Amino acid sequence: MTKTNKLGLYVHIPFCLKKCGYCDFISFPDKSPNDWQDYKNRLVEEIISYGKSLGGDYLVDTVFIGGGTPSLLEAGTIQDMVKEVKESFEVTLDAEITIEVNPGTLTKEKLEEYLAVGINRLSIGVQSFDNDLLAILGRVHRKKEAIDAYKIAREVGFKNISLDLMFAIPTQTMEMWEASLCELIYLSPEHISFYGLSYEEGTPFDQARKRKELIPLDDNLDRMMYGKALSLLKDKGYEHYEISSMAKAGFQCAHNLKYWSMDDYLGLGIGAHSFIGGNRISNTKSWEGYFSENKIETDHKNSDYDNMSEYIFTGMRKTQGILFQDFKDKFHLDYFDYIGQGKKQLWDYQNQGLLIVGSEGMRFTEEGINLSNKILADIM
Repeated sequence: MTKTNKLGLYVHIPFCLKKCGYCDFISFPDKSPNDWQDYKNRLVEEIISYGKSLGGDYLVDTVFIGGGTPSLLEAGTIQDMVKEVKESFEVTLDAEITIEVNPGTLTKEKLEEYLAVGINRLSIGVQSFDNDLLAILGRVHRKKEAIDAYKIAREVGFKNISLDLMFAIPTQTMEMWEASLCELIYLSPEHISFYGLSYEEGTPFDQARKRKELIPLDDNLDRMMYGKALSLLKDKGYEHYEISSMAKAGFQCAHNLKYWSMDDYLGLGIGAHSFIGGNRISNTKSWEGYFSENKIETDHKNSDYDNMSEYIFTGMRKTQGILFQDFKDKFHLDYFDYIGQGKKQLWDYQNQGLLIVGSEGMRFTEEGINLSNKILADIM
């Protein structure tokens, strides 16, 4: 029987040389190579187990190896994991297989081995092309290493590369941001992700902000930086397809689109999240807990209301927004019946130029993106 269900796999590698002050992801800078090996063995067990329970029902068409810093590990360890995925699941021949890498931990040999095992997409965490800003962020690489890593990846044969940049970094000026964007444009990656720095609760950056040791940039400058990225990159042919992502034609991140489209995805590793068959599942964030018999922390069956709400919140991250007929096909309910009294706010926001509501669907305007959370809360 031909399989029609598609599944994305996320594989979490929770190790790094140094945890950046703004990071609130599950990562451990203090684990030894022996710990890395123990984790790999446990991760392989998890892959095999899910392969037995889900592999017969799904075709895997995206794999994303994230972290942490996956490129910190030996390439052979990454190869073993990818091989196990391919043995445990049926992976499509044209599957998008991504690995996140840090320029400070990358070598030509690692890149060659990634390519040899079928990894065909790189996501390079550059964050900035300004050495002073990289120092503020606590990154372990500098501008030259980032550019060298990109050039070596091209020489090795990678044809699908994404670069991450960050804006609204303390002391960053618009001129500094434009300089990083120009460096980015010169390199011409297929995909670009750009994020405003956020001060997540409990992180060292959040604590430094509360002590006034770090001064966040003005909100207006933050939004101006976002707008500058959009205008410069659109002029160079990049399509803005998701709030924080732009890509050349044909190079949208297929894996990330699963998150925004409520497609099925399976998270493997410590702290990883899954959405399968309407269930939201999360693994424990505890190192010891991940090695226990039951590593699952939460397993929640979405209600119809949960699914409809999430469809709107995630779908509106895409610049194309949501389609009313798709909503009706999925939930057997007209979108305007669902929002009820929210219709008045919806028309108000359209009149203010923040939403575009047509016969087929709705999406944010560029100005509306800046107020997206408030707008969604009002119209839900």
